[in-house]
Amino acid sequence: MGKTILFGEPMALLIADTTGPLEDVEHFTRAMSGAEVNVSIGLSRLGHKVEYLTRLGDDPFGHYIEKSLKKNNIGTALVTFDDVYRTGIQLKNRVTDGSDPYAPYYRKGSAASHITTKEIDAIDLTDVELVHVTGIPPALSKSAREATFRLMDRTKVAGIPLTFDPNLRPALWEDEETMCTVINQLAAKADYVLPGIGECKILAGTDDKEKAADFYMEQGAKGVIIKDGSKGAYVQTANEQFDVAGYKVEKVVDTVGAGDGFAVGVLSGILEGLDLQTSVKRGNAIGAIQVMNIGDNEGLPTPEKLKAFQEKA
Repeated sequence: MGKTILFGEPMALLIADTTGPLEDVEHFTRAMSGAEVNVSIGLSRLGHKVEYLTRLGDDPFGHYIEKSLKKNNIGTALVTFDDVYRTGIQLKNRVTDGSDPYAPYYRKGSAASHITTKEIDAIDLTDVELVHVTGIPPALSKSAREATFRLMDRTKVAGIPLTFDPNLRPALWEDEETMCTVINQLAAKADYVLPGIGECKILAGTDDKEKAADFYMEQGAKGVIIKDGSKGAYVQTANEQFDVAGYKVEKVVDTVGAGDGFAVGVLSGILEGLDLQTSVKRGNAIGAIQVMNIGDNEGLPTPEKLKAFQEKA
C-alpha cells in the first residue's frame, strides 16, 4: 500500500477547560489543530499510511507536534524545523450549545508560512498513492503559495490522484479576489474537488449545487463533491450526479473538524477502491461522529467504531 501526502500547517491548540470568554479562562488543555492534521489522523486511524509535509518551529510546540504526529502513526519524514520562525498557535473556547466555538489563531509569520518550493522538489513521489491539498497553505505566504502550486504540478505530472478541499480562510488572504482566483486555479489541477456549499457561493458565484459542480467540471475536475451540512452531500462526475443523505446527529457538541472528517471518509474510500457513493456516505458518517465530540480530531473513528456507527444509524 502506498502512502498519502498531506500538506499544511499544524498548530498547537489550547482548548479552554471551562466555558466563558477566553480572557477569563485560567486553564487550557493542549492539543493539535489544523485541517490537514485532522485528515491525517483520520486516515491513519483507518489504517492508511500517511506522510505529513510541513515546516515547524524549533520550539517546544513544534517538537510537541512532531511527537504527536508520530504517536498517531503519521510519518514525519517530510517535516522540517526552522530555528528562526515559530510554530503557530490556536486558542479555542468551550461551548455547550453546539454553536461554532471562537477559535482565534496566531500564525502570521509562522515557520509553516516560510516553506518553499525546495522542500517540494526534494519529495520522492515514487510510492505515493494520493496527494491531498487544501486552500490553507497558499493563504499563508507567497512562498507557501508557490510551494502549493509546485506540489500539485508535480503530482499531476507523476499521474498521482489529487484531491483538493478549498477550506477557505478569508482572514489569511490579502483580499477576496486573490483568494478566489488562486483557489480556483488550484482546484483546476485537482481530480476531485471538495467544496462546501457556502464556499461554492464565494468561489463559483452560486449556491446551486449542479451549477457549482458544472463550474469545477468545466475546469477539468473528474468529480465534484459538495458538502451541505446536515443535508449530506452532492456528487457529480462526467457520468453521474446524485445526493447522499447525511446521518442523524444526537447532539452537536463541537462543529470544528466536521468537514475534515468528511474528507477522511471520501479519501479513505478512494484509497480503498470504493465507489463514490459509498465513499461519500462514509464521509457523511465520520462528519457526524466528529461533531458529537469535543476537539478537532478526537472523535475521528477507528474502522470498528465507524462500522458500529453506520450499522446503528
